[in-house]
Amino acid sequence: MNVAMRSAGTASGLAYLSGFGNEFASEALAGALPEGQNSPQRVPHGLYAEQFSATAFTVPRRESRRSWLYRIRPSALHGGFRRIEQGALAGALAEPNPNRLRWEPLPIPTAPTDFLAGLSTVSANAAPEAPGGVSVHVYAANRSMLRAFFDADGELLIVPQLGRLMLVTECGRLEVAPGEIAVVPRGMKFRVDLLDGEARGYVAENHGPALRLPDLGPIGANCLANPRDFLSPVAWFEDRSEPTELVQKYLGTLWATTLGHSPFDVVAWHGNAVPYKYDLSRFNTIGSISFDHPDPSIFCVLTAPTPVAGVATLDFVIFPPRWMVAEHTFRPPWFHRNVMSECMGLVKGEYDAKAGGFVPGGMSLHPCMSAHGPDAVSTERAIAAALAPQKLDNTMAFMFETSQVLRPTRFAMQSETLQPDYDSCWNGLARGLPGGAR
Repeated sequence: MNVAMRSAGTASGLAYLSGFGNEFASEALAGALPEGQNSPQRVPHGLYAEQFSATAFTVPRRESRRSWLYRIRPSALHGGFRRIEQGALAGALAEPNPNRLRWEPLPIPTAPTDFLAGLSTVSANAAPEAPGGVSVHVYAANRSMLRAFFDADGELLIVPQLGRLMLVTECGRLEVAPGEIAVVPRGMKFRVDLLDGEARGYVAENHGPALRLPDLGPIGANCLANPRDFLSPVAWFEDRSEPTELVQKYLGTLWATTLGHSPFDVVAWHGNAVPYKYDLSRFNTIGSISFDHPDPSIFCVLTAPTPVAGVATLDFVIFPPRWMVAEHTFRPPWFHRNVMSECMGLVKGEYDAKAGGFVPGGMSLHPCMSAHGPDAVSTERAIAAALAPQKLDNTMAFMFETSQVLRPTRFAMQSETLQPDYDSCWNGLARGLPGGAR
């Protein structure tokens, strides 16, 4: 990874994660971090040293993700896991379907439902028992978690759309609001407290290489997501000796055990396998100042690369507020067909390529090589527009993009939120020729 980190906590209880590859550290009690070695015979405060490895031991150093956790009890202190109900999470994939699909927002549940119970899988690259690439979920919840969770199948990129979340993790706490994102490493224990009573949003589960900042190429050293704007938590711990359910996702299934204590008992830590958050309003947007609409890669916040240069397991791309100034140009995203599969969501406002039907909390899926672009209303409006400088404001759309085919789940295809007439948004596009002008 390509960043460095500042370990001092801020007034908000966060540390600057200005990079993803270098070491950083935090302690909730003075002297809890051992000096000079990772696993001394006697750890300060009678703590236990535990290495948390989110990558293989022998990957190149630039790829390595691991942290040392100094905790009140080691994670090994638990009984056997039992299989539990998982609802619509990681359900079976539907038959292959090349059609363009779009869903309404998930309704907020009426029965008590926490973040984990409210997760529903919409699409995935692979079957849940053999996770690969990326899986895409949505969540709707109305209760804070009374249990803890970790995902053995992948790291989680969380995009809130409604309601603030408090992510309580082994490394500390992160408050994440709509307009921000958070990433929780594969295998890290966490729980989700709802700060506003109800919550809804999106989750990309990345089964491939860890997310990182994209290379900037000709852009140079700055712009897009700047490393200094990523934040990680400072150390914080619970010392509670009471039963706590711990759930893990393993090969697409949920398993639970009961601990006799809180799993959030890490008093100090150092390393680079940590959760982090990012405020999307800090994204420094690049765009055309002459003509033509650039590729959406200029809006990439984070990427999980494959061994093939420029090809990603997952790209997280946003379409934030920005100025449109290109001359002699069709300014919305152009009509296109793409080898990538594109799963789009909307946090707030409107998306400039859709005049209706795509609402905050909704989602669309455009599979590999499916033809798509602005709907008929947006197209005619853009062709007729006077091309003065225009500010797109009060908007935040995003895209989970993957080089592998995304297949919808059976749950998604049977959901009442699936729009039956999505294709009709392109009806009425005028025929070109004769005459050549509208």
